[in-house]
Amino acid sequence: MKIRNASLLDFSRIEQIHREAEARFSTVTPPARLWALVSQTLSALLPLSQETLLYVAEDGGRVVGFVQAWGKPLALRLPAKATALQILNLCVANDADEREVAPRLVEHLCEQAGRNGVNRLFVRLPLDDELLPIFRVEGFRQYATESVLYAEKPKPRSTTVAFGLRPVRGKDGHLLYQLYRKVTPLGVAQLEAPTYKDWRAMRPDPGHQELVDRVEVVGWLGVERSSQGRPHTLAFMALPEDGLAGELADRALAVSEAGPAWSSLRHYDSHMIDALRGRGFTVLLTQALLVRELVVRVPLPEKGLVPSFG
Repeated sequence: MKIRNASLLDFSRIEQIHREAEARFSTVTPPARLWALVSQTLSALLPLSQETLLYVAEDGGRVVGFVQAWGKPLALRLPAKATALQILNLCVANDADEREVAPRLVEHLCEQAGRNGVNRLFVRLPLDDELLPIFRVEGFRQYATESVLYAEKPKPRSTTVAFGLRPVRGKDGHLLYQLYRKVTPLGVAQLEAPTYKDWRAMRPDPGHQELVDRVEVVGWLGVERSSQGRPHTLAFMALPEDGLAGELADRALAVSEAGPAWSSLRHYDSHMIDALRGRGFTVLLTQALLVRELVVRVPLPEKGLVPSFG
């Protein structure tokens, strides 16, 4: 079996394998099928751009699997300036041995990403996904848990505008990064975004953004309106102030006009999860956030003061 870069001639076979993977969701529970429809982004990212790495496994001249990773570069060129990649897809053909093909694809991706200056690879998978043990064997470790919440007809509880609510302005980036560091456990923040530049590179940019400024920024919401029948995407950051989570949830639903929506929240965002549940959201599934470090960091030796004589 050979692992190589994907070419334009491989796209039809890649799409076929991807459709086979989607068809397998017909045998699982409805929440997992819905999440697959919401989260699959292959069609939007298949064109080989500087932000996408795509490799295929070929056996006997036939493509039997592929792996796809994407990263938002810190500069105009990738992979030289990308420090982290997100694995979006890992699919193996129905007639191939997943236990043989998938590890080879992941191993090749890690090797090539490391050679191109990437420090970390991230992936998110449902806790019961069959690929989870494969990623663990390949050196990925879990650093957080994420709940995906969905509501077909969410119901806001209030139309009252939160005190201090205003649109996000261009100069608010550092204030939002400070909020991120306050609401995120230290170990997770140091892994994902130890610097403002790292945070800017990993952060999505929803179309509509507002924050709550009460001497300091205490909350943020982002709403990305969707089309073609897909749910709206809601994102939040909030300090555990009394009532703040509910105010942010109500405002996000007002912006999205209370249409079908979903939001992914970490295990440490329990106050926001409770606020969304109180407005008609249910947990679709819980997924593990995994990371593999491709660069070994060695701490610098400490310099001690040595007395000088003579």
